[in-house]
Amino acid sequence: MMTKNSDIGNNGETLACEHLEKKGYTVLFRNWHYQHKEIDIIAKNPSVLIIVEVKTRISGSLVSPVGSVNYRKQRLIIEAADAFIQKHNVNLEVRFDIISVIYNSKGYQIEHIENAFYPKVK
Repeated sequence: MMTKNSDIGNNGETLACEHLEKKGYTVLFRNWHYQHKEIDIIAKNPSVLIIVEVKTRISGSLVSPVGSVNYRKQRLIIEAADAFIQKHNVNLEVRFDIISVIYNSKGYQIEHIENAFYPKVK
């Protein structure tokens, strides 16, 4: 079994990419960086750019994967997404999803939450 957090996270992101591809999405980038911000997965379907935050945990963790994507983390993801959109001149609807991967004794469980959060209007 994996022991290091980085191994667990990387494997969770790989599973999340496979999950998205099975749903018919195209994964464009993984671990896209802008300054000190990172987007775990950038994918698209024909009309929507999907920004995905992947949270991977071992079953029994105190903080739920989804609960760990707080307002501050959302703001960083949104800022990085905005930079990506500007840099690549994206003209698609944008959606922010969270994929939770939880490892347990039987393997893993994936939960995909579409439209998990929205950019706040200033």
